[in-house]
Amino acid sequence: MMTTQPQTAPARKKSGFLSNLLINVVIPAVILSRFSGDDTLGPVWAVVVALAFPLLFGLWELKQSGKVNFFSVLGIISVLLTGGISLLQLPPSYIAIKEALVPALIGIVVLVSQYTPYPLVKKLLINPELLDLPKLEQALAAQNNSALFNQRMGRAGYVVAAAFFLSSVLNYILAKAIVVSQPGTSAYAEELGRMTWLSYPVIVLPTMVMLMGAIIYMFVQIGRLTGQSLEDFILQ
Repeated sequence: MMTTQPQTAPARKKSGFLSNLLINVVIPAVILSRFSGDDTLGPVWAVVVALAFPLLFGLWELKQSGKVNFFSVLGIISVLLTGGISLLQLPPSYIAIKEALVPALIGIVVLVSQYTPYPLVKKLLINPELLDLPKLEQALAAQNNSALFNQRMGRAGYVVAAAFFLSSVLNYILAKAIVVSQPGTSAYAEELGRMTWLSYPVIVLPTMVMLMGAIIYMFVQIGRLTGQSLEDFILQ
């Protein structure tokens, strides 16, 4: 007699780095840089079409994840603010303020959560889809290092918050230096595209170096405080 095995629900697919880069950076930048002239989309529609890609992609990711994600929501709000500033033709300085505001808010949330029972840095650095958290907690408790682990996590949290504050400052400087034309003009759309292109090497790379440093630091601490290899806690 054959027995049927229970089937697990298929894992939700997550977007990869390349698809994120293509939809959030490359496509909008190309549209803003190449199709904002009056003989193509025009400055207004170029902004609308370019921002539609990250906006719709963010909404799709929210639907795929099945839950509200703080960072996805913040990304969508950021896109809507850019669109609102552009369509209402507010002074270009508003773009610099908006660009600085989003990472600054994330840094503040990370910093404030350090003083709550639910530090956001733990979700950022210790991925429950990668590591077996119950097993990790048991191993830390067995070595009487749970409190020390949380202390080390707090140190990493300050690095993560500093990374977002650095991003905020760099965002403001970059936007202030590049976006100087009045919204509603082809020059403004092209400047948005240039800012989008430069945001990765100028802003994202330094910030990612700091974040990766915090992640590596915590992975080293896991090995030291549990007496086991990191691979012992990686989900198969």
